[in-house]
Amino acid sequence: MEGNLIIDFTPTGMIPVKSMTPHVPVSIYEIIEDIHFAWELGITKVHLHARDPQTEKSTYKKEIYAAIIEGIRKFAPTLVVCVSLSGRTFNRFEERSEALELEGFLKPDMGSLTLSSLNFNKIESINSPDMIHNLALKMKKLGIVPELEAFDAGMINYAKYLIKKGLLTPPYYFNLLLGNIACAQADILHAGIMIRDLPEGSIWSFAGIGDQQLKMNSIAIAIGGGVRVGLEDNIWYDSSRTILASNNDLLKRIHVLASANDRKIMTSEEFRQKMNLLPGNGEYGRNINTN
Repeated sequence: MEGNLIIDFTPTGMIPVKSMTPHVPVSIYEIIEDIHFAWELGITKVHLHARDPQTEKSTYKKEIYAAIIEGIRKFAPTLVVCVSLSGRTFNRFEERSEALELEGFLKPDMGSLTLSSLNFNKIESINSPDMIHNLALKMKKLGIVPELEAFDAGMINYAKYLIKKGLLTPPYYFNLLLGNIACAQADILHAGIMIRDLPEGSIWSFAGIGDQQLKMNSIAIAIGGGVRVGLEDNIWYDSSRTILASNNDLLKRIHVLASANDRKIMTSEEFRQKMNLLPGNGEYGRNINTN
């Protein structure tokens, strides 16, 4: 994959809270403001996690997602918006898929789809075959495109299984996440195998977990891929963990690396065309008749 650089911005995630870093956006207002800055600097898409405004904990509630998306689309009506369907905290289908039910101006373009169960260092993410199938089917019916999250090569193979079942249709967007303790490690060999195994018609970005974020982002920029970047995956600016990063810090560094590698940032409009998404400005997701 070559061409303009996809920046997949992940401002919040499920884990960081204010006691860990004052820079993580957790309120609706803070999340919108960090995305506003990112949009003005230059990003391609945003991967949203909603937080309960009172407790800072993750929430699946579609009314909170709705408030965030409404705020985003006031200044960025073409920005590609992906909502999290994570299984780390909630594992009932009705909860995990609730945000997919937003419609009209609030409809997400994409929803995250982790392609297997896995362990993080302190918590598990449960993604049973039935859950994965049901989430993929609901997205297909609603014209919402899966953001395919693969932490190792086996998850890519499972995506190919879903393709055979007719649950995924091209083009495909993969976040390849490397460096998690129980999955593919953040090195060239693991990364190359995962790229090799991608199905035809795939667009991909690298994410690095924790202090592997900069390394994997740098490799992706150098070899023609996209990047996933933000406080969701890494709260530190330096590998020695002496400087807490802000989302602004992490994004500005990506822009410096992109410029040094002569890579322009892919606009949301270009990404929409590549992914057969509707054009934004009130039309979101993918046409159901072609999904």
